[in-house]
Amino acid sequence: MLGKLKKVFFGGIFCALYVSFLAQFVYVLGWISMDEGKLAFLAVLSLEWLVLIAARYLSRRSGVAQQKPGFGGGRRR
Repeated sequence: MLGKLKKVFFGGIFCALYVSFLAQFVYVLGWISMDEGKLAFLAVLSLEWLVLIAARYLSRRSGVAQQKPGFGGGRRR
């Protein structure tokens, strides 16, 4: 039950972060002029994108590690 709740919660959080990233990207491309440092804003967005990908990877990896407690999934006797 808790695992299902955690999966839905983190899925929702990552979805919101993706939508936020896309909104920021559209804002930078559409409403910021080159005089204001459009390239600097895009650089910051690329770093944010890398952090988002890393967080997604680490959350999936930790979820898989919790599901498989032992090597090969079996217990030794």
